Amino acid sequence: MATQHPSSALHAPALAAAYPMAKPGYGKRSAPDQQARTRNDFALLPTRERYVAGFVDHLPDGAAMSVKTLAKQLPLYGQQAISTALTALSVAGHLRRVRSAVVGAGDETRWVFRTFWSRTARDNEWWNTYLATEQAAQATAPVPSPSVLDTAPPLPAPQGRGPEQAPEPTAVPHQRTPDRAPDTEPAPPPSPAPGTAPATPHAVEAGRSPAYLALARLGRDDHRLTLSADDCATLEPQATEWLVRGVSTGYLTHALTAGLPAQVDSPLGFLRRRLTDKIPPQLPTENTQPATPAPRRLLMECTDCGRPGQPEALPDGLCRPCRETHSPADETPPNPAEIADVKAHMSNLRDLLKPA
Repeated sequence: MATQHPSSALHAPALAAAYPMAKPGYGKRSAPDQQARTRNDFALLPTRERYVAGFVDHLPDGAAMSVKTLAKQLPLYGQQAISTALTALSVAGHLRRVRSAVVGAGDETRWVFRTFWSRTARDNEWWNTYLATEQAAQATAPVPSPSVLDTAPPLPAPQGRGPEQAPEPTAVPHQRTPDRAPDTEPAPPPSPAPGTAPATPHAVEAGRSPAYLALARLGRDDHRLTLSADDCATLEPQATEWLVRGVSTGYLTHALTAGLPAQVDSPLGFLRRRLTDKIPPQLPTENTQPATPAPRRLLMECTDCGRPGQPEALPDGLCRPCRETHSPADETPPNPAEIADVKAHMSNLRDLLKPA
C-alpha cells in the first residue's frame, strides 16, 4: 500500500524554454476531466516518481516523451531510472502509451505514437473505456496526410509526388506560346488578328483541348515534328487518353520529343506510334482518397517493454511478463518472520567464519 511522503518531496525543475516537441501526432496528450492542479498532487508516490510526475504534468501537449529526452531534462536521474519511474506511473494510473495505425496511400501504414497523461490517477476500467472512445473517434475522423503526421514543423511538405510532375515547370511557358501567335483564320474570336503576321498552317484555334494544343506546339519546339491542323485533330484522341491517365502536358511533350532520330519522314506516323507504344499506365490522380478509408487501429504499448496489445490485455499498462516481474515486490511484501530467520542465519554463518 502506498504511503505519503510529505517531507521528502523534490521539486521538479522548471521547464526549459526550448523543451523539444515531438512531431505532429506524437508526444504527450492530456486525458480529459482532470482535477485542478494542487500542491498535494502525486503525494502518495515515492520521491523519484513524484519528481518525474511533477515534471511531466507541466509539459504541454505534444511534448516529446521519450525516456532519452526526459533524462536530458531531469538531471537527478538517468535513463534507466526514468524508465522505471514511468512504469510505476503507469501502474499508479497516470500514464498510458498508445500507438495508432494510420493507413496512407495504397498499402502504406504509418504508426503514430502518443503518451496519454492524467494528473488524476485512473483505474484500468476508466483507461479502457477512454481508449475505446478514442479509437472510435479516430475511426470516424478523416485520414490525415502522411506529410502532416510524420514531418516536423520546420520541414515543408513536398510539393509534388509522382514522376509525371517533374516536367511541370517547363510546361508553363509552353502554354503561353499560342497566345503570342496570331490567329489569322476566319474564326469568331473577339480580338482581331494582326494583319502583319503571316498565317500558319497549324494555327491554334480558341477553345481547343489541352491535348490538341500540346500536339500543335511540337512543331514549334522541334521542326521535325511539325503537324498540320488535320494531323493534330487525328492524334488528339490518343493524346487526350494520356492526359486522362493523370500525366501533364509537359510530360506528354517530353515523352514525344525525347530521343528523336536525325530525320523524321512522317511526323504523323511517328507520333501515332509513340502515343501507342509509350502510353503510361492508369494511375489515381493526385489527392485521391479511397471512398471508404480503412479504419485506424489503436493499440496500447507496454510502458516497460513497448510490446503492443489491446488495452484489456495490458492492465496497469503492462504486459503479462512485465507485470509478473513487477508484481512480487509491489503486491507481496516480505514476511517479517522470514526476514528475522534470514538475519539469524547470516549471524550464525558469521560466527562460524570467526577464527577459533
